Amino acid sequence: MHHAHRCLKPQGVQAGVGVSSSNIHSTALVDARARVDGTARIGAFCVVGPDVQIGAGTELGPHCVIAGHTTLGCDNRVAAFVSLGAPPQDKKYAGEPTRLVVGDRNTIREFCTLNTGTAQDAGVTTVGNDNWIMAYVHIAHDCVVGDHTVLANNATLAGHVQVGDHAIIGGLTGIHQFTHVGAHVMAGFASHISQDVPPFMMVDGNPLAVRGLNLEGLRRRGFSPARIAAIKQMHRLLYRQGLTLEAARSAIAALPAQHPEAADDIALLLAFVAASTRGIAR
Repeated sequence: MHHAHRCLKPQGVQAGVGVSSSNIHSTALVDARARVDGTARIGAFCVVGPDVQIGAGTELGPHCVIAGHTTLGCDNRVAAFVSLGAPPQDKKYAGEPTRLVVGDRNTIREFCTLNTGTAQDAGVTTVGNDNWIMAYVHIAHDCVVGDHTVLANNATLAGHVQVGDHAIIGGLTGIHQFTHVGAHVMAGFASHISQDVPPFMMVDGNPLAVRGLNLEGLRRRGFSPARIAAIKQMHRLLYRQGLTLEAARSAIAALPAQHPEAADDIALLLAFVAASTRGIAR
């Protein structure tokens, strides 16, 4: 996951209320202390708070509210009626200056809500780069969303959820707090995710079931037949041979000898399983 903001220049244009700019609609309310790059575009009736940074080329549609300590990187497209940086929906929150950090080239569609973090975690909600976040998605406090994900309409991420790179979360899916979804996972429509989903898997349902591998997604991303063969073997060991989790992990750990080209994929899955605190979906 990459969350650098090379496009955010310290000398970026500071545009406040009353500052004329052809890129800031006359009805927008931009606090004088906000740091808005001169190439960003702020739509009608937007409200931008004092602790907000908006990078080059980012566009806000009408009626957006960007609040809190929120950083938006470059070339993001934010549709109408989006709320970014509102306080976390956590009763323990006591006004701490927690943050929301959004990377570059993300699409965030209408009525999405992304909240700042809490002091009980790292204090920051993080969204990476090149994500496609569809209408009505909620990303709660302290979530970490990687790069190149797709969150379909009404996907709902509770607090402290992590979603890995290239994951696809189907519409109306709910993800329980503290749950991790691995890279390249495909979760079908209205999935109920309350256990960690290992990388590469395809899941759906309530209760959640692992249906197989996200093979089409891997092929589209250029995974070689050799890498896919190793990932298929990991799936068989985890889900098809009746092994205990420990036995499956031991067998998977031996796979790089047979599949050296997939060593990174094997390490990714083993590290995910080792780090799981909620247990993996099986």
